[in-house]
Amino acid sequence: MQLTQIKELAQKIKSNVNKVVVGKDDVIDKLLIAIIASGHVLLEDVPGTGKTLLAKAMSKSINGSFKRIQFTPDLLPSDLSGINFYNQKLSEFEFRPGPLFTNLLLADEINRATPRTQSSLLECMEERQVSIDGETRLLQRPFLVIATQNPVENQGTFPLPEAQLDRFLFKVNMGYPSTEEGMDILKRFKEQNPLDEISSVADAEEIAVAQKHYAKVTVSDDLLSYLLAIVEKTRSHADVATGVSPRGSQALLKAAQVHAVLRGRDFVTPDDVKAMAPSVLAHRIIVKGSYRSRNEAAEAVVASVLREVTVPAEENLLSR
Repeated sequence: MQLTQIKELAQKIKSNVNKVVVGKDDVIDKLLIAIIASGHVLLEDVPGTGKTLLAKAMSKSINGSFKRIQFTPDLLPSDLSGINFYNQKLSEFEFRPGPLFTNLLLADEINRATPRTQSSLLECMEERQVSIDGETRLLQRPFLVIATQNPVENQGTFPLPEAQLDRFLFKVNMGYPSTEEGMDILKRFKEQNPLDEISSVADAEEIAVAQKHYAKVTVSDDLLSYLLAIVEKTRSHADVATGVSPRGSQALLKAAQVHAVLRGRDFVTPDDVKAMAPSVLAHRIIVKGSYRSRNEAAEAVVASVLREVTVPAEENLLSR
């Protein structure tokens, strides 16, 4: 698959999702980048902003398997992974797969599950496999987790641990629509739900192929040094208690590569890195005691780092 074909595939999916979701081009782009880069996305915002709708529209646009789990405090790890049950007719144990065995998993209100259940996602998100009763089972490709959470409700919730947050490529806020977008939403949903009208425009196999070929994008040594300087600056920043991990630097590189593809280029520029840095890095940073929310403080740190790190010369970006 050529890079131009990956761009065309993404545009086709985006156009289909736009038939349902209004005014969220940047969020849709990040979701597409995550899918192609084999990443996962955490959608965070107040109820009713379209988080679940976006995930369902994306799943209907891709002809693959889709499972939705409503996370609750009584949800068990086996409810996700599946169980070995005894078949009395056959007199033997059989494996009954859980909802993790899918292409796209919607983990709705993920922070309502206990830490025990949340931790059951660690292996599958990172290694695309699940260990059950001593046996390791591989997950389907592609495999994407889209998780949602409400940032303003703390009662009955369990904050995601750092190890869990670090496995999300992006953490994205949906945001409220503008007045014009709000009017468009009312008109679009007045008589029927457009989600019922859309059909798939891409196959899961096409996504899997795109995931293997986006890495053809050229990344110069100067660009790699620039990216690494940004990550290392988060570790030494005066306001940061814990900076971005090596997994975070790899995530930023992958996101920048796919961003370049969607912009019609076969090489990464500093603008690609800058565009992806806030959503890739902010949720991986622990800021020292701040009167602001963690999100706001971390985003301020990332913005400060991007201003301070020297951008490489343009003529050096095309050489490996």
